[in-house]
Amino acid sequence: MTKSRYRTFASALAVGASLFATQGWAQSDITIAMQLEPPHLDPTSAAAQAIDSVVYANVFQGLTRFMGDGSIVPSLAASWDISEDGKTYTFKLHDGVTFHDGTTMDAEDVKFSLDRARAEDSANAQKALFAGIETVEAVDPLTVRITLKEPNGNFLFNLAWGDAVIVAPESIENIKTSPVGTGPYTFAEWVQGDRVVLQRNPDYWGEQPALEKATFKFISDPTAAFAAVMAEDVDVFTGFPAPENLPQFEADPRFQVLVGSTEGETILSTNNKQPPFDDVRVRKAMAHAIDRQAIIDGAMFGYGTPIGTHFAPHHPAYVDLTGNSAYDPEQAKALLAEAGFPDGFETTLHLPPPSYARRGGEIIAAQLAEVGIKAEIINVEWAQWLETVFKGKDYGLTIVSHTEPMDIGIYARPDYYFQYDNPEFQKLMETLNATTDEAKRTELLQQAQRIIAEDYVNGYLFQLAALSVAKAGVQGLWVNAPTAATDLAAISWSE
Repeated sequence: MTKSRYRTFASALAVGASLFATQGWAQSDITIAMQLEPPHLDPTSAAAQAIDSVVYANVFQGLTRFMGDGSIVPSLAASWDISEDGKTYTFKLHDGVTFHDGTTMDAEDVKFSLDRARAEDSANAQKALFAGIETVEAVDPLTVRITLKEPNGNFLFNLAWGDAVIVAPESIENIKTSPVGTGPYTFAEWVQGDRVVLQRNPDYWGEQPALEKATFKFISDPTAAFAAVMAEDVDVFTGFPAPENLPQFEADPRFQVLVGSTEGETILSTNNKQPPFDDVRVRKAMAHAIDRQAIIDGAMFGYGTPIGTHFAPHHPAYVDLTGNSAYDPEQAKALLAEAGFPDGFETTLHLPPPSYARRGGEIIAAQLAEVGIKAEIINVEWAQWLETVFKGKDYGLTIVSHTEPMDIGIYARPDYYFQYDNPEFQKLMETLNATTDEAKRTELLQQAQRIIAEDYVNGYLFQLAALSVAKAGVQGLWVNAPTAATDLAAISWSE
């Protein structure tokens, strides 16, 4: 299909006038610091949350999207109809949407993006989200019909993930380093190891955001993070990595501290196929060897909520199962002896860069050593973690926070990196996906939580808190993090 390419002189004049009118009234640029640098900038082909933290809803958009309160709202889809049997979704797209290269975004691009995500050779980290799609049809330029194999009560939710954003076929070759989307900001520059710069999109199809420019600065060291904020070198630090410093910022009128919740279940991920972790007694022993509160206090300075399963405590369907794995070193030793390891064993503990992992890993390694498990700490960068642990499954233990929203369904994927294969659980997830009644869904979700808790698939540690520090004049920041995102369109400076 031939696409129109245009950029009118009139629109350029209008934008110029708008910028002139706002100059002098309020600051129009912002510098936002993050601890982790994205490995690349394509949210449809990697599991790194840092990618979405930069590009979600800013550069790339999907048919639906998450808001800061966790709600799902239309994005590129203006509206939709659902068939009576719940299997056919007909989306009406917004008219006049263009990609940043000037090409028109239409139904063919939606079809391309979803077919690419669910293709046999797809590199999409959440490919399973799209497995239930039977067909995607471009009915006309502004109409897309998606037919599912079975009804899926989570479908609109799934389409809001960063993994489901709409991309242009023409931009795929360079998407990882020069992303082209439909959002309110265009990619301007990436100085690797330092920053990514986004510019306001003058041809954006929606309402123009307040900020003209946003610089994402990457500062991995917690001490350097504290220094950068205190010196006012950055305007915002999302996911602030040194929670011990928050009281100092709270006492300083130059700053505001935002403490919210995330979807991040922080877990001691366990390779369920690798001996001795293929024995549930060993996994249960590790669960009882861990003192969650000591980890929260020591690594996160009290910020975090203990969990006993892979589910967010703020969700209405949450079941408190922390009692299943209460701290009990003696029981841990007895279970290890019963499993044939009276003297313990040796394994590896891969730790990615976030403070919760590096700091928490030291504490966990010491706790495991108390019951005879000697965990060799291996510090890895994100790219290495994605290659070795996530893709290669070459690890014993690792610590990671799963920030994807309501993602308990990953336990139904035997090829997922912790390699848990339970047909009963897989069947339960199939039933859940086909269920739309909320009461029944809650019942199924609670059953799912109990299964993985009683199988001790992973060591369930705590729900990661959303900790941000910002200058006092910044407004519109998300307090909670229903997904990994920094929604620039919601942010402005007070005048």
